[in-house]
Amino acid sequence: MATDIIVPTLGESVTTATVARWLKQAGDAVAADEPLVELETDKVTVEVPAPLAGVLEAIAVKEGAEVEPGAVLGSIAAGSGSPKMAAGAGNAGAKPVGSGSGSAAGTQASDAATVASPPPALVTPPPVTPALVTPVAAAAPHAPMPAAAKLIAENNISPGQIGPGSAKDGRIAKGDVLSFLASPPAAATTPAAARAPRILGTGEERVKMTRLRLTIARRLKEAQNSAAMLTTFNEVDMGAAMALRAEYKDAFEKKHGVRLGFMSFFVRACVVGLKEFPAVNAEIDGDDVVYKNFVNMGVAVGGPSGLVVPVVKNADQMGFAQIEKTIGDFGKRVRDGQLKLEEMAGGSFTITNGGVYGSLMSTPILNPPQSGILGMHKIQDRPMAVGGKVEIRPMMYLALSYDHRIVDGKEAVSFLVRVKECIEDPRRLMLDI
Repeated sequence: MATDIIVPTLGESVTTATVARWLKQAGDAVAADEPLVELETDKVTVEVPAPLAGVLEAIAVKEGAEVEPGAVLGSIAAGSGSPKMAAGAGNAGAKPVGSGSGSAAGTQASDAATVASPPPALVTPPPVTPALVTPVAAAAPHAPMPAAAKLIAENNISPGQIGPGSAKDGRIAKGDVLSFLASPPAAATTPAAARAPRILGTGEERVKMTRLRLTIARRLKEAQNSAAMLTTFNEVDMGAAMALRAEYKDAFEKKHGVRLGFMSFFVRACVVGLKEFPAVNAEIDGDDVVYKNFVNMGVAVGGPSGLVVPVVKNADQMGFAQIEKTIGDFGKRVRDGQLKLEEMAGGSFTITNGGVYGSLMSTPILNPPQSGILGMHKIQDRPMAVGGKVEIRPMMYLALSYDHRIVDGKEAVSFLVRVKECIEDPRRLMLDI
């Protein structure tokens, strides 16, 4: 009997995925828990493992198609993958692949096989034809996906206003609706013909954006359109933190098994600031302000597919070593593509470090629905006035972007000054003062 390969739950707020790549072909032998197919979501790439050992009987959804949690990707017939086992699997699973247990033809074929079937070795499995692997009945042109249909109904708009979608066969996906809602009226009513791709010139090539890059673009534009975003700057003398790190980094690594970096200093400093100025750690929900009695610190990490923001949960309850271990583990798994969806959800504040790429100053964009994001930058020696004298000091510019709808200027500036004080005198972090 064939076992369906099901699209797993994709995580918080993720309703669809794209079939990026099949790792096995129909007829291949597979082991239990062996990766079969890669699904690309708005956030990460997810591997779907084989539910049991056997033979990949059929692929029901082609690469590039959009699927939802619970959808059938294909089926596996129990067996070892040898010709004899493959034949037996074909006999036992005589119902059409992807037709479901409710298919009358499949039920009759199964009954006939049960009553009078020749030895498995003598049965030749029927050839898999395109009709057997059709995943879902064809939808009407540009028909919205279920999640998109819900948004369309809630916002009282017509699918025709959106036009062809980005999903397979031009179907409208949730991201298409959100992009439409975020567009100015003039842009939203632009005819589909006006949005036709331009003709490429010599030396140009067109590459389709990944779902991750499309989501990054949509969310950043959404932040600009919805939040009253403002950025305030300050600078911090990194001398004391650098001296403390240099003095204790070897002992720290020997005891905790992880290197002491500057990110843990800034996470702890932000925790202190967020406790004093809770609006920076809050979010707007309709007409309400939601305050949080915890700090889930998002840390922006650049990966092969783009920027992702894993979340250090309950960072306010962690020490330096635990913070460094968590961030180090995130960085490794981002590079290896092993980050889990749930590890990027629930952040209340974000830190991004453009300094690792050489950035001297920038204005970071909010990560909705958060109300604050801190930008770290490159440490650079600069002449500074210290006690009436000019000294060369290792300085870093800090930038805090915040939602002015919920955070007042005084709160934002005071928060940033508090972070500066903690970094310039790290003993405050140790003594929690």
